[in-house]
Amino acid sequence: LSELEKAMDVIIDVFHQYSRREGDRDTLTKQELKLMIEKQLANYLRHVKNKATIDEIMKDLDVNKDAQISFSEMMMLVIRVTIATHE
Repeated sequence: LSELEKAMDVIIDVFHQYSRREGDRDTLTKQELKLMIEKQLANYLRHVKNKATIDEIMKDLDVNKDAQISFSEMMMLVIRVTIATHE
């Protein structure tokens, strides 16, 4: 696999490490999302000045308003953090 393909596999694996903890195995609950952010994005988010609460992040990501974060909804967070880190 290429470096990018490996990175994509890691993102998928990390999502499932957290989504399997409670409820639907293919979505994140608010608690699972919070834990994933705290454990997996701590270094990138440490220097963010405007720290949104988990409730605000959940509301923003939960496009279909089902109180669960799907993989595609979670990817919006990954994309935003990646872009902010690149800039």
